[in-house]
Amino acid sequence: MPSRISNKKVIFSLYVDIPAKEHYGDSKIKFDTIEKANVTVDAFKKHYDKLVNTKITYAEYCEADFIMFEYDDQYKIFEQNFYSDFPEFTGYEVINFYKIHLLYELSKKYDEILYLDFDAVPLTDVSFFDAWNLDDGICVYNNNDQIVKNPRVSQSIRSPSAKYYNCHAMLIEGGYSPNNDVINTGIIGARKEDIIKLDFFGKFKDTIDLMTLLRFDLGKQSGLYPENIINMFRYDNETIFSYKKEINDVSIQWLDNRWHYFLDTQKFIPKQTKIVHAINKDFDFVWRYYD
Repeated sequence: MPSRISNKKVIFSLYVDIPAKEHYGDSKIKFDTIEKANVTVDAFKKHYDKLVNTKITYAEYCEADFIMFEYDDQYKIFEQNFYSDFPEFTGYEVINFYKIHLLYELSKKYDEILYLDFDAVPLTDVSFFDAWNLDDGICVYNNNDQIVKNPRVSQSIRSPSAKYYNCHAMLIEGGYSPNNDVINTGIIGARKEDIIKLDFFGKFKDTIDLMTLLRFDLGKQSGLYPENIINMFRYDNETIFSYKKEINDVSIQWLDNRWHYFLDTQKFIPKQTKIVHAINKDFDFVWRYYD
């Protein structure tokens, strides 16, 4: 579903209807439930049209092309190849690796790219590409303030703590400093040069093999992490993004909460918000601020 304006800038989003059981896989964490996943599945179906149209409108403000990626032949081929190589992945994990793959595909044609998760809604007519100079690095938000640095922590496999400790373990095993940032890839602004430098899929099988070893062997044998932390480890695109950012020395600009505002338990969106990320999927509430 392309909307063409420019051949230099593009905004894209992605929607694939994943069965609820494919969201958390074999997670042993009590927070990772099918009931929780069903909230997302139902909300996306109900609000599909408006979620697409708000992004089309914003791309017009930005004088950028817009492309909506969905469950098409291109995705089916990617999914088939991924499951062939990594049958342990969940549908949710495959889709989130696919969005990173699309960054690389689009960088072959476009100079500047803005990715928006399907539950991210622009509330502004200010162009992202005018507000952020992508020559200064990839634009993402970090969830560092949500890390629980406690050896007894037990949270969702998608929690900032899970991603922090997973990347922490990967860096130590690779001989790097374990310090890392929890990157949220729900909104990504980048130029093609930095996407290439990130080298996300470089030696990808080795990266996944390392994550597997840490889940099942090295993590337990080393004694460095208790079982409750190892149980949070999965194959997360944000963990790998942070890992690659560290080992490849990629420049990053941290989005502030105007440009990546998380709507979760609070019932409030600040007036200065440019893009709201409705992780609670309460789109009826978001539309009050959009309209």
